[in-house]
Amino acid sequence: MNEHTSIPLAERMRPKTLDEYIGQDHLVGKDSVLRKAILSGNIPSMIFWGPPGVGKTTLATIISNELKRPFYTLSAINSGVKDIREVIEKVKNQGLFGGNSAVLFIDEIHRFSKSQQDSLLGAVEKGIVTLVGATTENPSFEVISALLSRSQVYVMKSFTADSLRQLVARALEHDEFLSKRKVVIEEDQALLRLSGGDARKMLNLLEIVINASPEDPVTITNDLVTSLVQENIAMYDKDGEMHYDIISAFIKSIRGSDPNAAVYYLARMVEGGEDPKFIARRLLILASEDIGLANPTALVMANSTFQAVERIGWPESRIVLSQCVIYLATSAKSNSAYAAIGKAQKIVQETGNAPIPLELRNAPSSLMKELGYGKGYQYNHEMKGSFSGQEYLPENLKHTKFYEPGENAKEKSIREWLKQAWKKYGY
Repeated sequence: MNEHTSIPLAERMRPKTLDEYIGQDHLVGKDSVLRKAILSGNIPSMIFWGPPGVGKTTLATIISNELKRPFYTLSAINSGVKDIREVIEKVKNQGLFGGNSAVLFIDEIHRFSKSQQDSLLGAVEKGIVTLVGATTENPSFEVISALLSRSQVYVMKSFTADSLRQLVARALEHDEFLSKRKVVIEEDQALLRLSGGDARKMLNLLEIVINASPEDPVTITNDLVTSLVQENIAMYDKDGEMHYDIISAFIKSIRGSDPNAAVYYLARMVEGGEDPKFIARRLLILASEDIGLANPTALVMANSTFQAVERIGWPESRIVLSQCVIYLATSAKSNSAYAAIGKAQKIVQETGNAPIPLELRNAPSSLMKELGYGKGYQYNHEMKGSFSGQEYLPENLKHTKFYEPGENAKEKSIREWLKQAWKKYGY
């Protein structure tokens, strides 16, 4: 007979120390800045930004344990200004100031209103509490600037396949219940795919599969996992992983120029009570990433939609969003701007800070002019057709092409101009 517990596997396996913590090596790996700060006992207020199940709450708890400070938790879903003030007063009454300040962890801090966030400012400024916030939304949009300026934002990434496999192996070896079972993982692709980089979902899914098999050994295969996972595809949970599945399908439908599917997924989000600004922000990104120069008006349309949504909210926003979604879905597509900045960033990462050509440098002093700063720069407005043909890339990157026009009508005309003007780039 299998032993069971009401505590989910993901909770039972929650790491308690930095050495047990898997993933987010860019933040807490060996010699990382955050790890050094934690071990030094001197951390700033911070906000962890990332998708569900990447260890935001766990890392906050570990930080408190490492610092040996009182740890308070509030959830923005069911806490208000009164709850915040109660925690702050409790910390004050215990005399915990400065270096001994308590850690206040606020989950889903993006759900706090401006007044709720304002109520944190004084305590954060005076060091009464060290704030650790967690959010699945871009804090630049959802956290007030005064609080954001006093916090360090750390981006947390979805787990890689290797990290998820480490978590599974650790659970099978160390969990008090699963370690007593004989489990053979013959295939793990379904586990990885269904987890979507979410450690909590992965571990709980693993437990469901094992507990569904009363006899040992349990042989885990893709077919077994798929057959046991009962997903209600009509459900829309804006607080969980289905949120990301729906938005993914929504974006891919627009990118694939299917207005019917796009409006359907929009309706799923509308019926699920999604934040209209969340949808509008995704449309703004898509207008540049997937349409871009094929139809520059798409960005104007998306920006107008965002502004309209901010003003009117639900339920009328659904009409504005529908108009924008259909326009973007039926527009010509190009990711040339997205590809260009990606190529340029890669070159910068590989080559570092290449010297700026002297003729392009600012020359505010006579010494700089004597050194040749600005010498040889050709002022385009004085040239025929307001075009000099002078190249502006650093010397070691001359003739490097980052922008490749798409095969749409708008960019075909751009390509023809580039062929005439910039033959040295190979257009």
